[in-house]
Amino acid sequence: MSAKPSHLIASVTTLLHFLLLVQCSTNPDFEPLMAFKTASDTNKTLTSWNTTTNPCTWHGVSCVGDRVTRLVLENLHLQGSIDPLTALTHLRVLSLKGNRFSGPLPTTLSNLASLKLLFLSHNEFSGEFPASLTSLFRLYRLDLSHNNFSGEIPATVSRLTHLLTLHLDENQFSGNIPNINLPALQDFNVSGNRLSGEIPNTLSGFPKSSFGLNPSLCGAPVEQCAVEPRKPGSQGTIASPLVPSGAVPTTVSSSPSAMPKSPPLTGSHSRISPVALIAIIVGDIVVLCIVCVLLYCYFWRSYSAKSKEGKGSKLFESEKIVFSSSPYPAQAGFERGRMVFFDGENQKRFELEDLLRASAEMLGKGGFGTAYKAVLDDGNVVAVKRLKDAQVAGKREFEQNMEVLGRLRHPNIVSLRAYYFARDEKLLVYDYMPNASLFWLLHGNRGPGRTPLDWTTRLKIAAGAARGVAFIHSSCKSLGLTHGNIKSTNILIDKQGNPRVSDFGLSILTGPGPSGGRSNGYRAPEASDGRKQSHRSDVYSFGVLLLELLTGKCPSTSDGGGGAVDLPRWVQSVVREEWTAEVFDLELMRYKDIEEDMVGLLQIAMACTAPAPDQRPRMSHVVKMIDELRGVEASPCHDTCDSVSESPSISEDTPVVELTRQ
Repeated sequence: MSAKPSHLIASVTTLLHFLLLVQCSTNPDFEPLMAFKTASDTNKTLTSWNTTTNPCTWHGVSCVGDRVTRLVLENLHLQGSIDPLTALTHLRVLSLKGNRFSGPLPTTLSNLASLKLLFLSHNEFSGEFPASLTSLFRLYRLDLSHNNFSGEIPATVSRLTHLLTLHLDENQFSGNIPNINLPALQDFNVSGNRLSGEIPNTLSGFPKSSFGLNPSLCGAPVEQCAVEPRKPGSQGTIASPLVPSGAVPTTVSSSPSAMPKSPPLTGSHSRISPVALIAIIVGDIVVLCIVCVLLYCYFWRSYSAKSKEGKGSKLFESEKIVFSSSPYPAQAGFERGRMVFFDGENQKRFELEDLLRASAEMLGKGGFGTAYKAVLDDGNVVAVKRLKDAQVAGKREFEQNMEVLGRLRHPNIVSLRAYYFARDEKLLVYDYMPNASLFWLLHGNRGPGRTPLDWTTRLKIAAGAARGVAFIHSSCKSLGLTHGNIKSTNILIDKQGNPRVSDFGLSILTGPGPSGGRSNGYRAPEASDGRKQSHRSDVYSFGVLLLELLTGKCPSTSDGGGGAVDLPRWVQSVVREEWTAEVFDLELMRYKDIEEDMVGLLQIAMACTAPAPDQRPRMSHVVKMIDELRGVEASPCHDTCDSVSESPSISEDTPVVELTRQ
């Protein structure tokens, strides 16, 4: 009786081994990998590479589906040729640093059309720069340093338009550096070669260390190129080849005064007189001044016309607050408005007249009103939101809502300090945040001299903003308080660099329905048809905010012409095509070893932007997931005051994203 189960177990084990062998043999990348191991692994270091296991489980191998997309085999003393690897047509990352591969690179490298990161440094490769490399248009990083490559660097490197890193240092390249034009290039090094000539202007912005140990190189940023030397015989005694043999050569002194005088020019070649030259210069100056005056008058008139039409106000443009000259109408029984402060006696108090006298500038205009920075006479700085354009409900309801919002205090929200209500004037007074908004940090000053928003800061902002929104959701659960207007312009940065959520709760003043305060690009699908804002719709908007952090793209707003691109839908389509790396902001590609974290945050964002509200996680779960991604402990209950008994609701239809890591 006992023999039968043992026989059955042995049969099942044999069947499983057979099925595994069939699976391995049917994997299209199995044979190229085994051929590579046979040719290069003479020291038998790749012990996990065998015919009885799935190639996707081997050391250094990562797959999407059953295709190899990442191969990282560093410092393993591998040698020989890498020719078999050119059959891995889905490969996105190839790193063979610190081995002993030799010989020229294979001409079939062009087969690796999906390759994004290629690291072959510290080997013994030789030969000229492989022409097949210049056909890999998707390359972000290329490192061929510390090898034995020779010949000239081809100008066709300029075809790699996505290239961020190009390391060719410590080789034997010679000749001139070509005029490489790669707009995205951030890291460049050709030091330690045999290059000569002048450095092209397109590369002169890189540091001196990028060109060191090339004695014959000149131009910025290294030493200036020497002036072209005089031709032999330009000074002293020269022998002209036209002088007959035995004749006395002509002697030319090096003194300018002793130079033979040229015959005076006559006719059409005579010199312009000084008077005529001065007249020409004066005439040019007069004409230039007249043109400048005309242009100034034209543009000033245009600017004045636009200002009169009310089109001159833009984001961050200075503008004085223009309050009603008399916010207290002289009507019987109307109660005079007053400033209502929160935080008891500790709050520094002021009246409307103090705001009227304050020096102020406009910070921005949204659907709920216009925000100003106001500097009071005592030097105190506050932010004032004027709700004149918003459809505010009655006084009693307004005051009740303000009492709720005014009691909220959290390190990641902007505190409401006071409010003012009168029939013709409604003001909200907040703490002033001096370091602009997330929108400005992400999208402002795009161009030369810009300081990109680094990954650590983006992740910190995402975590802090999530905490702020989760706190709003957990406060006053009986009212179901929502933010209602989450977007990057409403994530402000305080003096310590911490994110603060602003503009929360104002949607309750206007009631349900579309509002200009809710940007279409962030709006949840169910909120577009006029339904009331909910916690789940806030989660959707926050997911769009995360996508904005990851992609560096502004969420679209509907233009009515059908041409707008929806950011969540665009990300979903790119991920579906298995080109996840294409969604990330190019400014993030300069940072190493963050790909897994970016993919993790992308998965959170895609869960938040699930089309069905019940498939989205709660904000407390979003906070927990981001904290886990950052490697910090979960927040104590008093930060979110929300239950975490439920598991995060992530749809099974949410695509699993992958990005190969360097």
